[in-house]
Order: sequence, then C-alpha cells, then structure tokens
Amino acid sequence: VIFERNPYYWRKDDQGEQQPYIKELVWQIIESTDNALLQFRSGGLDLTGVSPDSFSLLKREEERGNFTIYNGGPTTSTLFLTFNLNRASRNGKPLVDPIKSRWFNSVAFRQAVSYTIDRQTMINNIYQGLGAPQTSPISVQSPYYAPPEPGGVRTYDFNLEQARTLLQEDGFQWNEAGELLDADGNRVRFTLITNSGNKIRESVGSQMKQDLAKIGIQVDFQPIAFNTLVDKLTDSLDWEAHILGLAGGIEPNNGANVWLLDGGLHAFNQQAGAGQEPLEGWQAAEWETRIADLYIQAAQEVDEEVRKAIYLETQKLTQEYLPFTYLVNQLSLGAVRNTIDGVQYSALGGSLWNIHELTLTQE
Repeated sequence: VIFERNPYYWRKDDQGEQQPYIKELVWQIIESTDNALLQFRSGGLDLTGVSPDSFSLLKREEERGNFTIYNGGPTTSTLFLTFNLNRASRNGKPLVDPIKSRWFNSVAFRQAVSYTIDRQTMINNIYQGLGAPQTSPISVQSPYYAPPEPGGVRTYDFNLEQARTLLQEDGFQWNEAGELLDADGNRVRFTLITNSGNKIRESVGSQMKQDLAKIGIQVDFQPIAFNTLVDKLTDSLDWEAHILGLAGGIEPNNGANVWLLDGGLHAFNQQAGAGQEPLEGWQAAEWETRIADLYIQAAQEVDEEVRKAIYLETQKLTQEYLPFTYLVNQLSLGAVRNTIDGVQYSALGGSLWNIHELTLTQE
C-alpha cells in the first residue's frame, strides 16, 4: 500500500514550511513475523516492530545495521486465553460439547486455570523479561485503567494449591494417574487453538499446555491458519479455547464491541451474525449483561470521575469472572533506521505517530 504526501495538508512548521516532509510511504504487508524480521535485517524495511524473541538479536545489530530500538513502555494491546462460554445450539446441535461447556462456564474452573498459568515464567522465557502480568482489558496508558492496588482488581499469581482447592470445591477430582476428572468422572481435556506463524502465541500455548498438565488437565494445542481461526470465531463458532489478542487505546469505549452482548468481538459468547444460521438457546450470564450495561452507561456519562468509577467496576467484573484470562503485557518496541530523523516513539502510536515531523537523511 503506497501513501502519498498531500501537498495541500493544513499543517505547517514554525518556519511556515509545509508538512509532512516525507513524500511517500510504502507499507508492505508481510504475513509472517519471521519474514518481516528477515526483510528488516536485509535492509528491505526501514522500520519494524520488535518482538521479545527477536530483541536480543536486533540489539546486537543496532550499530552495524544503522538503526535504533525504541522502547515505548507497555503496549496498548492485550493477550488472553478464552474459553467458549456459548451454551447455544445450531440446527439442534450444541456448539460446545455439553460436558466441556459445564467446565468452561464454571467460574471456579476458569479461576483455577488462571492460577495455574505461570505468567512470570512466561515473561522470563518467552518475553525475555520484556513484559509484565496483564490484569485488565483496559490499556495501562488509559486514565481509566485500574491497577491491582489500590483499585481492588483481582489478580491471579501462580498458585497450584489455590487452583486445586477451587477445583475440589467445584466437584472436580483426580484419579490415581493424577488426571483431572469432573464430578461425573469425565477426563478434563480440551483443544486450544491460536494463529500459526505468531511465534509468541505459539510459545505461550506450548507453555500453557505444560502448566495445565500440572493440575491434570490435558490440552491439545493446535496452531491453525489465521483465516481458519477467524472462521471458527465468527461463523461456525466451533471452538473450545483460543489464545488471541486485541489492540487497545486510551478510550475504553473503543472496545465496546467486545463487551456488548451483540458485539462483533464478543468472542467468548458470540451471537450469530447477519446472514448466518441462527442459534437456539443463546443466553448471557448476569455478570456478562452487567458489563454490557456498564459500557453503555459509561458512553453516556460526561462526568470523568463517574466514568472512572464505572470502568473500575467493569475491570473488577472481568477479573472476577474471567471471560478473558489475561496473560502478559509486553513492552512496545520498534526498530527504526537512523536515516529517519525526529522519531518520538510511543506505545500509543509507534514509530509514525508524529509522521508529519519526520524527515529523511541520506546514508
């Protein structure tokens, strides 16, 4: 995609010179993060996002490659595990196996899973220390973000004992082989999917498989093509659990599509879309309806302190009932050639948020 400079743009610098200065921007669409890294290292790209698994390599090449790695602090995006909470049927067939649906719709089960995920090991090994545990759907940069303390938002530090206690109180048990069984003796086993080609998510899924095995849960981890994943989440609704992420920002209402009951990104309990086969018996939990109502209420409120109180309640609910089990908030890192001057890197806008001020110098 080629973007050309608008010669009639309204903005000018202090000397009266027309902005932006750069005449053309070529945006290459590269499906694989590995290919993007190769193209940047070979000089085919002038800037790229830096993932934790490539940080060490690129850091060693900064001087030779004539680029700088910028750190914008925590990203505005999220990374999460989601169970399919949809209890509806289509053409008389349940979307989710009723046995597994009972597990997924148990708050105690979801909390136990969250306690079993070792986020700090995930940060150390997969993110190379370049991240922190994520505790909210609202970006850290937002004035509506509620930190765990003193906001009272619940968190889930790695605690196998707490996980086992929750499962036992919910009727789960273990057999002699240490396998987790539900109250009816069914082995707890589910399929976890994510988009193939995303090395971070693939690594997170592999660790999650190992973590949940510690409490006797068998996870069948399957990275699949992104288009297939999208079809499962939005059309067939045929999935059990997935790892994905969403972009964020400073205004929580931009994410209302995730929380409204008929929202297109209400993935954990999606309704049928326009033109799709209808669902029978779709239902929303009380807490789910409450979150949706709060987002509508917040969108209508003009008092900032009241809005903050409303969004605080939404964050308490999301962390208590875990429609999304949030994992790691990585740092926003970007590599930019030193031939681009004026970069003011920001997690809210990356390398190009002040593109009107950027200039190019010859190597």
